[in-house]
Amino acid sequence: MLWEDKAVLFSILLVYSSSQVLASGERQEDVECAELNSTRWQGYRQQRSKLEVQYLLLTRKNPDCAQRFDQDYLSKPTSYFNTSCPTKVIVHGYRALGRKPSWVTDLAQALLRAQDVNVVVVDWIYGASFAYNLVVENYKEVALQISVLINRLQTHGCKLESFHFIGVSLGAHVSGFVGTLFEGKIGRITGLDPAGPMFKGADTYDRLDPTDALFVEAIHTDSDYLGISIPVGHVDFFLNGGMDQTGCARSRFATMYGYVICDHMRAVHVYMSALNGTCPLMGIPCFSYEDFLQGSCVDCEVYKRRCPTIGLQENSGIATSPIPGQQKVFLLTTSSSPFCAHHILLRLEVSPLDKSAEVEVTLLTWNEETVHRFRLQTATTVYQRVLAHPAALCQIDTIRLKNTGARLYRQGDLHIKSVCISELPLLRHEEPLCVNNIDIRRGVLWSHDFVQVCGTL
Repeated sequence: MLWEDKAVLFSILLVYSSSQVLASGERQEDVECAELNSTRWQGYRQQRSKLEVQYLLLTRKNPDCAQRFDQDYLSKPTSYFNTSCPTKVIVHGYRALGRKPSWVTDLAQALLRAQDVNVVVVDWIYGASFAYNLVVENYKEVALQISVLINRLQTHGCKLESFHFIGVSLGAHVSGFVGTLFEGKIGRITGLDPAGPMFKGADTYDRLDPTDALFVEAIHTDSDYLGISIPVGHVDFFLNGGMDQTGCARSRFATMYGYVICDHMRAVHVYMSALNGTCPLMGIPCFSYEDFLQGSCVDCEVYKRRCPTIGLQENSGIATSPIPGQQKVFLLTTSSSPFCAHHILLRLEVSPLDKSAEVEVTLLTWNEETVHRFRLQTATTVYQRVLAHPAALCQIDTIRLKNTGARLYRQGDLHIKSVCISELPLLRHEEPLCVNNIDIRRGVLWSHDFVQVCGTL
């Protein structure tokens, strides 16, 4: 009997507590955290016929607990949306297995740490799952539904130029079509490795392009496979040439993520790292990646010497107006966060050779080193290469040279007229570090220590 009395009392208290919560005007769904959908193969046929686009809101008032966001949300007394703040709209891309993207919350929180904004996450998992060709058929309808929400927010005082769309893969083209619907008056679109399949040869109306917003930028990390290889914005950042990213597996026997997804998703991780502001991720405009690596492009004169930088700076830090159209900019990164590397231009001049040779050049800073091998030919005396080094020019302690041409038909002794290192982009007040007149015998290591202090170059 005692147990039954306690059960009755507990039931009464539970009903009373629930009535008190409802009486306070807070419905249960208002205090629950919303999440992205996920779907499975079993429901594929039913989900194909409906997109079920929904929206989640995160702000500095609810950074860890997303709220369901719709056209009626702004009229609720518990609304966190601030019409006077800029709005970041995150649009995910194709979801092969129907799983919700794990990176969305991290990206939203990185945006909130960087700025006081509204972050709206577009959830179109149902329409984005399974057969890629069918998903591509859906993307314009998704953009149309998003445009309805944007129109509604305009009636509450939001301005088109205050919207910044961040689209990942196929989501970049969704964002671009939203921009098309608003005649390019959206403030900004950032495409994170915009999707390539079925878009590389598409008309600009059907894919992301510079007319879709007042400023369009793209970060390319997998342009030889899942990403697009052509410029699609005012500024296009091609990381490590836009293809194979450092630290990603190159073997087909590696994990599916390591071989297929790692390059493609590197754009997202680099962008999030840039939002944290640990170090600048700066690109240099150039015609091609090979020209960039050979040191043919050393400054940002086309942008009045202000190089584009990944992040939230206005127009990526470009001060020129109008912005030069569809510029490719290149940068090297490291294999892990924060991904920043210093671009060191290595220039080697040798005396004419009778035979081919090979020289190994090593730059050392603290316990880290960068190594490059030059293959020297009889017809060439000057060689250049841009390297990714973990530290600035003024922090390089030592340079080492080694004549590694051990084979008999290689040059025995080498005379190096000069070896110079400088940091890109070149600035007029910085002089390269040079060592002149070096004789190196085959297999012998030569080393030189620099005595320098940062800020005194």
